[in-house]
Amino acid sequence: MERPVQSPSRKIRKEGTVMFDEAYDVVVVGTGFAGLSAAIEAREAGCSVLVIEKMRVPGGNSAISGGMFAVVGSPLQAAAGVQDSPDVLAADMMRAGKGLNHPDLVRTVADHSLEAFLWTRDHLGVAYDDDLIHGGGHSIPRTYITPNCSGAAIVQAMLVKCRELGIPVRMQCALKDLVRDRTGRVVGLSVQDGYIFPMPDSGRILAVEARRGVVLASGGFSQDVAFRSALNPALDAAMDTTNHPGATAEGLVAAMRVGALPVHLSWIQLGPWTSRDEAGWGVGSMFSVLVGFPYGIMVDATTGRRFVNELTDRLSRARRICLAGRDPMVIVGAAAATRYPNLAQCLKRQVVRRYETLEDLAADQSIDLKALTATLAAYNQGVDRGADPEFGKPVKADAAHRVEPPYYLARLKPKVHYCNGGVLINPRAQVLDAQGLAPIPGLYAAGEVTGGVNGACRIQGVAICECIVFGRIAGRGVAGVGPSAIVDRSDQD
Repeated sequence: MERPVQSPSRKIRKEGTVMFDEAYDVVVVGTGFAGLSAAIEAREAGCSVLVIEKMRVPGGNSAISGGMFAVVGSPLQAAAGVQDSPDVLAADMMRAGKGLNHPDLVRTVADHSLEAFLWTRDHLGVAYDDDLIHGGGHSIPRTYITPNCSGAAIVQAMLVKCRELGIPVRMQCALKDLVRDRTGRVVGLSVQDGYIFPMPDSGRILAVEARRGVVLASGGFSQDVAFRSALNPALDAAMDTTNHPGATAEGLVAAMRVGALPVHLSWIQLGPWTSRDEAGWGVGSMFSVLVGFPYGIMVDATTGRRFVNELTDRLSRARRICLAGRDPMVIVGAAAATRYPNLAQCLKRQVVRRYETLEDLAADQSIDLKALTATLAAYNQGVDRGADPEFGKPVKADAAHRVEPPYYLARLKPKVHYCNGGVLINPRAQVLDAQGLAPIPGLYAAGEVTGGVNGACRIQGVAICECIVFGRIAGRGVAGVGPSAIVDRSDQD
């Protein structure tokens, strides 16, 4: 049974040292996939739950993400005859992560991907398209996507469930510090209630008790230029990011102040598919992700040649662009380009450009026509044979994979996209202390604020999977139920 929540006007003394203004069983920091998953699980386990969010609107990066969900053994794979297993996904993750991933965390994601997906579909009511996507960095097709190509559909379903369960989601309430008792257990947090981003002194300070513990799901720090450039000086203010404005490092730093061990912080991922013709994530990124790279080619405009497998991992693609100083452009034929539901918007904003002939394209983008013609001919010949002899990209002998007129082109420029590093957790989503690597009592974490899952590079569609898997584990763990109770409950709804 839910415990009564104390009135904010009534002070509560904790062991004679801490005065709390409010009390809940569980406090969750963040309203993305990880945080809301944790809140729902903790509430359904019988706990009183408060979710806090420093921004004016919920969702963070989750809401503006592409809505792609990597799933092992899914119904779409079964219908397409695709054989998959947690072992194969784990191997793909480890390969892209350059072996820096923590294997136990990788296995947790791979083993629970299907039940996490079914939980969103059957328990939350999230709809997905019927297309099975071969995402970058994956050895086989295994990725779902929401109909609007946006994670907002998943976030909205989670918020609806929170309202049904009576979970308060308090906006403009920023984490200031985690509060520990004399034994070192995290027993609450101090917050800035009424916080106005990015004003550091706004709002009033409140102390909120978390009787069972805190779940930290505050996301990454791609927008925190000072923090990210201290870790990697090349990622200075001149480099754009796909992230929402509030993707800053306060949550991570608060955890480090109570002894959390940070790992892989300098492994900050660049998105190789982002447009130079718009700021941030924009509308062009998903054009490249969904049709440009799977069906088209990426060429260096200075040579007219391909230079990488368009479906290899993000780190490999971004390095091939940035370290060599290339001028990347993705070119795709009409049969594939018209599959992208937001193509008209891309054309209107001129982040995607249409050309009737290759001559027009080459002249407009100052690409050597002879070299580009040879590149396209070689690629299309490979498509006809069902193989890419130059780079080994997975292709099929069909019209969609042939790059034929009219041509659609997007000009690319990598942007800061994802923080692979964060605080280290164990498979139970408990945050580990830097001294002794024991769990910090009362502190759980999930999502991009954590490190160890992805190593040097995250592959496409794993972020949503990872957030929901560990968010659910954290929610049930802090409630005292334990991760073993996380099962597919689709037959119970």
